[in-house]
Amino acid sequence: MQDYHYIATPLLDVAYLEWNPSGNRCAVLVHGWPDSPESWAKTATALAAAGYRVLAPALRGFAPTRFRHADTPRSGQLAALGRDLLDFIDAMQLDRPLLVGHDWGARAAANACGLRHDAASGLVMLSVGYGTNDPRQELTYQQARNYWYHWFMATPRGQHAVEHDRHAFARMMWDSWSPAGWYGEADFAQASRAFDGPDWAEVVLHSYRHRWAFAGGDPAYAADEARLHPAPVLPVPTLVLHGAADTCNHPDSSAGRERHFSGAYQRVLLEGIGHFPQREAPQAVAGAILMFVDGQIGSL
Repeated sequence: MQDYHYIATPLLDVAYLEWNPSGNRCAVLVHGWPDSPESWAKTATALAAAGYRVLAPALRGFAPTRFRHADTPRSGQLAALGRDLLDFIDAMQLDRPLLVGHDWGARAAANACGLRHDAASGLVMLSVGYGTNDPRQELTYQQARNYWYHWFMATPRGQHAVEHDRHAFARMMWDSWSPAGWYGEADFAQASRAFDGPDWAEVVLHSYRHRWAFAGGDPAYAADEARLHPAPVLPVPTLVLHGAADTCNHPDSSAGRERHFSGAYQRVLLEGIGHFPQREAPQAVAGAILMFVDGQIGSL
């Protein structure tokens, strides 16, 4: 098991994993919910072998990242995740890294690019369609059904599950979002350690409640929220990877998003893959990223 490193940002002591510290290019890989930085291990190893320095931070609320101040609101709003990522880039003194995100991490990476258009040399989003953060967005009935856990967490019963039965609740997602048999017990046990952070439940509950306007946001992010709604057009070269068997975010939810991008844009469906492509098909994910970088970003 790799040891975590730490870097202080204005609000967080961010824990991160690192591969190939002397790499001549840099990629930041941001995990989703419910998951952890270890989800990137095999993909990161492949990127490191291609010359990348790879960093995988733990999001706010996910152990072992910690809030630095007791009075900081434990917000999970998506603008805060984007700002956290920019703070991490600044603290690490990174120059336009490749940003790769899955699920929450994809939203964080896209929002970082929306808040600072030169934040990244490229953007890769896994399992999420851009422009799907607005509570007023149109949803198919199938996608509304997929989002049952969003609405569940808005209820007292859902709050109790997140606070007191978090591992079983998270395992339900792992068991239902991808084809059966895709993970081993050790994989979930490793990831679930990230859910034991003291602020995990509060951040998670607020994130989903805020996403659908059931809860207010931290006023500190009011300006960022205004810049991100409606979703801004992104000039950064962007690759979207989506599992064709994803039963969390239906593959159709990432289709037809080209209008949101003014630079190079590509979307790839991964046949037989569910919601966790970097775990289910890490070599395919790494190969698609490297091909995109070499073919699109490298030519700019």
